[in-house]
Amino acid sequence: MPSTWLLIANGTVVDGAGNPPVPNASVLVRDGRIHDVGPHVTRDAVPRGETLRELDATGKTVMPGLVDAHCHMTYGESRSEEEIDLYTSPESRTLKAAFHAQKVLRSGVTGISQPGGSYYIGVALREAIADGIVQGPRMTSAGRYLSTSNGLTDWYPDGVGVPEGSIGIVHNRLDDMIDEVRHQAKNGVDLIKLADSPYGDFQAFTTHEMTVLADLAHQLGKKITIHARGSAEVDAAVTAGMDWIMHGNIMDEATVDHLAASGIPLVPTLLLLANAGDWGHLVGAPVPLRDGMKRMLEVSADSLHRAHAAGVPMVLGTDSGFSLSPYGVWHARELDLLMRYAGLTALEAIQAGTSNGAQMLGLAGEIGTVAPGMIADLLVVDGDPVADITVLQRREAIETVIQDGAVVTFDEEAIARSWPHERGIGYSVTDLTYDVVHGADPRDLPAPDQFRYSAEQAGDLVSDMRRRERSVQTS
Repeated sequence: MPSTWLLIANGTVVDGAGNPPVPNASVLVRDGRIHDVGPHVTRDAVPRGETLRELDATGKTVMPGLVDAHCHMTYGESRSEEEIDLYTSPESRTLKAAFHAQKVLRSGVTGISQPGGSYYIGVALREAIADGIVQGPRMTSAGRYLSTSNGLTDWYPDGVGVPEGSIGIVHNRLDDMIDEVRHQAKNGVDLIKLADSPYGDFQAFTTHEMTVLADLAHQLGKKITIHARGSAEVDAAVTAGMDWIMHGNIMDEATVDHLAASGIPLVPTLLLLANAGDWGHLVGAPVPLRDGMKRMLEVSADSLHRAHAAGVPMVLGTDSGFSLSPYGVWHARELDLLMRYAGLTALEAIQAGTSNGAQMLGLAGEIGTVAPGMIADLLVVDGDPVADITVLQRREAIETVIQDGAVVTFDEEAIARSWPHERGIGYSVTDLTYDVVHGADPRDLPAPDQFRYSAEQAGDLVSDMRRRERSVQTS
């Protein structure tokens, strides 16, 4: 059969492998795969009579599409954990995830991995995208996070328990954890997601539990990752043989050395922390949340700089799906954050956002670089991301998105819309006390955005969790 060709001519090629940009180069695509790259490439390589589409990339950058290895398509841009777990039916959540997928692709993210979400919606969305029924990035997905009562996703008091719609499922016995891994594998997940302690101040899974679950996942042909912020759980995750690790905010020297020697990639996922800390005040994010996330970001810089210096591979991940990290808006900001808080160069950051993420898609060696034989998921960018990495954050600069060698067209009007989950019930930002009404000059009262808990109550995100635990114990 005749081939279909695409020629992207005369651009500056940034290959995603960390090599210097190549100016005045062309990329020739044949049947969805890159056929040839370089200044020597012309349309003369295309047999006469076969279909050819040409794009003029003069003055523009040609690079691989971005891969976001930490993107939660079922979260629905929620403003609270209750909205993520309790509100909106499974059927509506599925439709909304499909709607939001087009936004992610439009932003230049041509591949995502969902490390946990509601039900098996991610599995269904992956299949719909692969079949061309839904427009979105190629995708891999976990099921619900596997957690313990001391881990990330046991949000609610024991009197409430773990709702069926929760993004996490809680087990405290190893046999039950094993059953859950087998059940998720049966239902078609690509990877298992463990969720250790929320903020890294203790290790929630034992090292033995992690090892057994990692071995089982691999035996069943699945990958396994873990939310691990602190040194103890990161070190245990390396010992257990996790395929990649999320966060790694606080690591001592021994853990950094252990991680570097293993070659296991790290997905720092700084975006949610930075968006909350830098701009949360613009949208009414609570002060303790903003302050805690900002502190977590600041302390992460030391660990991440040392990890980068030790050679730990890093990967773009954003935690997109919250109201503070909506779909299709901030994915590329993670590259700038990796440069600032982990010390990556622009070329290293682009590599973190392209070829380093291929493993999370199950396509290592097939995607993420502009080289012959690779799948042609590409971007034409109006600007130079090597000189200014923030150009990738501007939607208008992502001039052309190419998926499987075909130029993607978008319904820009639909992409501009928002379709969040049903909202939780809220009454006020703070308390309407007598003093607020009668006892103080309103000019002396804190604005809602400036309202702060006491030092004992606030402190940081860890104290918030402990406060909730104390309320359960005394109720």
